Amino acid sequence: MQLYKKLSVWRKSHALALRAHSATTHLLALREYSLAAQLRRAAFSIPANIAEGSGRTTSTQFAHFLQIAIGSARELDYHLLLIRDLGLLAPTDHATLEARTEEVTKMLVSLRKTVTGRDKKHAPPKPRPRPRTP
Repeated sequence: MQLYKKLSVWRKSHALALRAHSATTHLLALREYSLAAQLRRAAFSIPANIAEGSGRTTSTQFAHFLQIAIGSARELDYHLLLIRDLGLLAPTDHATLEARTEEVTKMLVSLRKTVTGRDKKHAPPKPRPRPRTP
């Protein structure tokens, strides 16, 4: 089953990956292959980790992959800043991609909190301390 496709954060991160890919096509013409490749890898990693994590058997495992996706989103944010500061990305394109990256990151953090909260709800109760007897 492909339940990850139903997650709005996956859909938005997939759209972000497509947008990042098209925004870096011009870098290839400028022979900035490594910058384009690194930015694209970070962007592609976000929805890929959501998809992989959703196929795991426990919510702890899923949360781990969501954390990796968050790290990739932060990496993407930096690469966008770098190519903008190098003059290789228009400020308006940077602003759009940065806003979408931040939105996806917030969604990932929220989903991770929800997923890790499930574990706490299903965890065995903590033992109560015994009352002290005089």
